Amino acid sequence: MIKYTEDHEWITVEGDIATVGITEHAQDALGDVVFVELPEVGATLAPKAVAGVVESVKAAADVYMPVSGKIVEVNEALRADPSLANSDPMGAGWFFKVALSQPAEIDALMDEAAYKNFSS
Repeated sequence: MIKYTEDHEWITVEGDIATVGITEHAQDALGDVVFVELPEVGATLAPKAVAGVVESVKAAADVYMPVSGKIVEVNEALRADPSLANSDPMGAGWFFKVALSQPAEIDALMDEAAYKNFSS
């Protein structure tokens, strides 16, 4: 199951761990990503908190926390090669993993059909 935010993040959940990244729509709007700032492992963040930054040749944008939780892992491969956010935004270009503190918050996010309607 994949869910989406109005800020163009995607989130997938396995057990009580969620993986978060930016959507294809977001990376397309940004253009070539040249730098990412990832959150600190161990940080506890609330929904809509700034969890990171993605910078491209065109713009910089905040990456927001879609749900409440504690950062348990960041994508060091993305830090080393920010272009992964362009080449595989929904896969190898993930940003961080979070241990969910309020799993029900996932239900408030958009499914794929709603997101496609929202982003078109």
